[in-house]
Amino acid sequence: MFKDYPLMKNNKGSVPLFYPHIPKNSAKSLSKVLKGRWIGQGPLVDKFESIFSKKFTKNLPCVAVGSGTDALHLAYLLAGIKKNDEVICPVFTCTATNIPLLYIGAKIKFADIDPKTFNISIEHVKKLVSKKTKAIVFVNYGGLPCDLTELNKIAKKYKVKLIQDAAQSLGNFYKNKPITQYSDFTIFSFQAIKHISSGDGGLLCFKDKKILKKAYRMRWFGIDRLKKQGGTWENDIKEIGYKYQMTDLGAAILLDALKEFNTIKQHRRKIFSIYEKNLKNNKKVKVINSLGKFTHSNWLFTILVDKKDFLQKKLRQSNIETNQVHFRNDRYSIFKKFVKNKKFPNMDSVEKKYLVLPVHTKMSFSDANYVVKKVNLFLKNA
Repeated sequence: MFKDYPLMKNNKGSVPLFYPHIPKNSAKSLSKVLKGRWIGQGPLVDKFESIFSKKFTKNLPCVAVGSGTDALHLAYLLAGIKKNDEVICPVFTCTATNIPLLYIGAKIKFADIDPKTFNISIEHVKKLVSKKTKAIVFVNYGGLPCDLTELNKIAKKYKVKLIQDAAQSLGNFYKNKPITQYSDFTIFSFQAIKHISSGDGGLLCFKDKKILKKAYRMRWFGIDRLKKQGGTWENDIKEIGYKYQMTDLGAAILLDALKEFNTIKQHRRKIFSIYEKNLKNNKKVKVINSLGKFTHSNWLFTILVDKKDFLQKKLRQSNIETNQVHFRNDRYSIFKKFVKNKKFPNMDSVEKKYLVLPVHTKMSFSDANYVVKKVNLFLKNA
């Protein structure tokens, strides 16, 4: 298993890989919440769900939860995935994508990556899908959408659910439609280093409006919370639920972040463009998830270099933090029973070569120019 470097100290002049974006009015908003009645799930959670739905999902039902992992678990349950059901998943992703399937006892069928984008390989999915397949799970790596057209063709042919992990792709469009229009379920993450953050948090949206009340119940122990608060609940729990709710403290920060989202997006995109402009003539670097015809959310800027370890070491010596961030899941012991005699040649070809450069709103554009200048300098002399 390959390892990340330890976290770099946040010294003056250093360029960390990630940095949380905290909205300007957060302290004031949190103070207001702390003086009120609701600090847990309250009216601000409802307000956040409503605004998020209009802004990013074209008014699909949205359920705010405690983390992106919570959202994924609920998506899998609401999709009807049960023990021993076969689910196609990306081999390369944050483990949060696949671990909730272990809660359920589903059978994971890992799909290789597309080496050009690091997204799930459509060709491998076509080989894996069968009448036994219950769902296809996919991640928009770094912020670039997968081939949603092809995934929908496969899903329609085999009558399977599409579950989109959009933790890295907030605000994306595909063929002029929000990406949420192309899957049965889509999840978002508001973990510390995502585009907008509440420290931790997540959200699940879905197309089927008939399951909204069930999703609300499953988020809160299986209890109909509105009826309970209204004094009309029958005091019975008929389905297993979880404590997966978002709090008004988190929602307060996220509501402020939504107001700044366009600025966040533009800042990150500018850093991406600085990197791309200054790396395009370097034949020793290949940019993954390049800005293309589909909307890119600019969350991770990933490069492929033959001398990854050398470059990472030299950048660290220049107070520039880089890492691989995510690793192939088939290397983890918890997934061992799903990978016996399985091969992932595309993943094999890149696992020692990819590196993520810093992108966040605490970076100045001069920081971005400094990073890319050092990358070119070190690779020139490599």
